[in-house]
Amino acid sequence: MNIVLVEPEIPANTGNIARTCAVTGATLHLVRPLGFSTADKYLKRAGLDYWNLVKVLYYDSFREVTENHRGGRFYPVTAKASRCYTDILYEPGSFLVFGKETKGLPPEILGSFPDSRVRIPMIAGARSLNLSNSVAVVLFEALRQQAFPGLK
Repeated sequence: MNIVLVEPEIPANTGNIARTCAVTGATLHLVRPLGFSTADKYLKRAGLDYWNLVKVLYYDSFREVTENHRGGRFYPVTAKASRCYTDILYEPGSFLVFGKETKGLPPEILGSFPDSRVRIPMIAGARSLNLSNSVAVVLFEALRQQAFPGLK
């Protein structure tokens, strides 16, 4: 599986997500600009000693991600979707796409994938879950559907 973070802003969230990717074998794709340095102590602390277990790829734009992974299945996760994340049958190698903590995904990304956008159900008036929690929720559902490949 692939986790794409578009312009993440908070180092601790990205560190936690890197740790989730490490323990699941997911690849982490980071789209610049990042709101922190990848040498940031908070980023490293959140990932602890898992950094050697995660594959991290960097891009200068989301377009670069899609061009480098033509034919990939992309699932933007947004509160602006009508379908629940559990309504999708995820294929191995799917790309779960998350936006920055303060603004989510930009309209041009959401508009590019109108039929594959998914949301996490929440009570009315709630803006969103923490980014690292959102990644874990959706990623583990996708892995559950695939019988947790490579995990014990």
